[in-house]
Amino acid sequence: MRTSKKITGGIYLVIDPSIKKQTLLKKVKAALEGGTGILQIWNHWPDSINLSEKLDIIDSVMLLAEEFDVPVIINEEWRLLKNISLHGVHFDSIPDNYTQLKSEVNREFIAGITCGNDINILHWAEKNHLDYISFCSMFPSRSAGNCEIVRPETVRKAKKITQIPIFLSGGITVGNMESLNGLDFDGIAVISGILNAESPEKSTSGYIQELKKVAR
Repeated sequence: MRTSKKITGGIYLVIDPSIKKQTLLKKVKAALEGGTGILQIWNHWPDSINLSEKLDIIDSVMLLAEEFDVPVIINEEWRLLKNISLHGVHFDSIPDNYTQLKSEVNREFIAGITCGNDINILHWAEKNHLDYISFCSMFPSRSAGNCEIVRPETVRKAKKITQIPIFLSGGITVGNMESLNGLDFDGIAVISGILNAESPEKSTSGYIQELKKVAR
């Protein structure tokens, strides 16, 4: 799908909504000031949260992002796009009946999907005109959950197949980005490397500087 906010690469911050709201918003604002270009609200909500509280967090994140003209994407919960002006959805796996899903949303939206070493997911993304793919996990990571470790040759193969922007994610730090040198990709997705940093703004800036060195 296509929307006015196009995904091309850069720093993609996955934000953890289980963090206390005011703390989270402060961290997100700092990351945006540091140059974060995309926000995804991770499907990691507290068990006790109700719909009203969830929508309040989403609205607050979107207000912050609007100041910086940054798109906000929801993880998995695509039905929220029907009633909220979220910019898109990120799928952890191929969704059931994507054609019907698009019909229900009934508007343009950004769509991305997580890829591992199964190149068939990339072919599905190509066929359905997704806006980006995100390879997970490049390194061991607690937040990446059950993601398999992605082989470098999988990323190289993907770039020969598609022109869809490619993000790398999972355990990526400023310190280990040098090992990604030689891979052809457009951006990185980060959670703890920015959210857990003493200064999310400086951490984001550091990622941007390293990305300039290693991405093509």
